[in-house]
Amino acid sequence: MQAMQFEQSVISILKRDNRFDPHAYFFLKDALDFTLKRIAESNGGEQRHVTGPELLAGYRDYALEQFGPMAATLMTEWSIRKCQDVGDMVFLLIEEQVFGKQDSDKKEDFSEAFDFQASLEEPFLPKKRRPTSAGKSTAGLRAIS
Repeated sequence: MQAMQFEQSVISILKRDNRFDPHAYFFLKDALDFTLKRIAESNGGEQRHVTGPELLAGYRDYALEQFGPMAATLMTEWSIRKCQDVGDMVFLLIEEQVFGKQDSDKKEDFSEAFDFQASLEEPFLPKKRRPTSAGKSTAGLRAIS
């Protein structure tokens, strides 16, 4: 789809549903391309239909790749706070006939497949100290030389 057509479709969506920032739709389109490429690479170069959970994982991974520690903040700015928000955008684009849909595709495919916000924050949190096998923490212990 040409950029102008996609832009017009986003404008049309925003006239009836302005929950999400316009940038979120353009990012979703790029995340779909990212996901399709990843699937093709793991499928001997052949493309196939992307499932809801696959698109969610691709969306998350692409956000982390593009925005790093700022991904969670940016998604919040765009009003994307949970998996269902991505699904809602997908189905708005399907209504505009921008994205295709199979009969088996449904909004529920995007229903909280994982904790969206946490998936964008956790990779950047410090690792917690883990207890040793005896159940005692090694925090505060140091090697004596």
